[in-house]
Amino acid sequence: MGASQSTESNLTASIQRHLSKIVVAPSFAASLFFVYGFILWTGYMAFSKSRMLPVWDWAGLRQYERLWQMERWHVAIENLLIFGGLFIVTSLIIGCLLAVLLDQRIRAEGALRTIFLYPMALSFIVTGTVWKWLLNPGLGLESMMHDLGWTSFKFDWLVNSDMAIYTVVIAAVWQASGFVMAMFLAALRGVDQDIIRAAYMDGASLPRIYFGIIIPSIRPVFLSAIVVLAHLAVKSFDLVIALTGGGPGYSSDLPATFMYTMAFQRNQLGVGAASAMMMLATVMAIIVPYLYSELRGGKKNG
Repeated sequence: MGASQSTESNLTASIQRHLSKIVVAPSFAASLFFVYGFILWTGYMAFSKSRMLPVWDWAGLRQYERLWQMERWHVAIENLLIFGGLFIVTSLIIGCLLAVLLDQRIRAEGALRTIFLYPMALSFIVTGTVWKWLLNPGLGLESMMHDLGWTSFKFDWLVNSDMAIYTVVIAAVWQASGFVMAMFLAALRGVDQDIIRAAYMDGASLPRIYFGIIIPSIRPVFLSAIVVLAHLAVKSFDLVIALTGGGPGYSSDLPATFMYTMAFQRNQLGVGAASAMMMLATVMAIIVPYLYSELRGGKKNG
């Protein structure tokens, strides 16, 4: 009887000890299958002869060769470089300036912080739709200026194949700048105030304090913001679909919209899978060095 009770208590204690793992296990298994399992499946499809439907016949690097021979893919890569560069740099500049402004303990800081952060609460589909209305020459800014009497005003970037990608930059910067501001503001509030007071006592001006002391001390936040923004740029899809649809033509295509078009509209599943693996490689090239540096820094601090 005593041995039975002891066994039950040990079993109960063991279950309680591993209860959190047992609860998480189904979700972990599902994530493992539906995320990493499909990554492996996509990777194999990129080396197969798949077109409209998956085919398991091995084709080597044939799909990658076809991918890099497509002019549309080169347009998507060029657009990614333009969009990514402008999106990251502009978001960093605006976010940093807004954070410095709010760091001055101005009135209505809470209200302004909420206003600046609000765009990040919206989905990219909503953002793209709203900016499509604003930038539409027949409905938005250009039409409003004409109604006000400025008939020579012209802003047709949305329907201009050379300028359409820049409308995506505008919408993306509007949405992400508040998030970057929040990151920088949190970092600014964490700077040692004793150092700033000492700089003030030494007669340093406010710009010199920021550029010489505060901003250099928050360099890790710059790196984190760059990684987050670069990740958003590489996987941008819904914003482009809602705003330009990849057009006019395919002039504002990005790799994600290219992949969707090839895999689900052009019956080129193998090429779509190859472009998806190129996107994965790009994201990994950004994330892995960052994680390595973070883990290495953590070990050194430990």
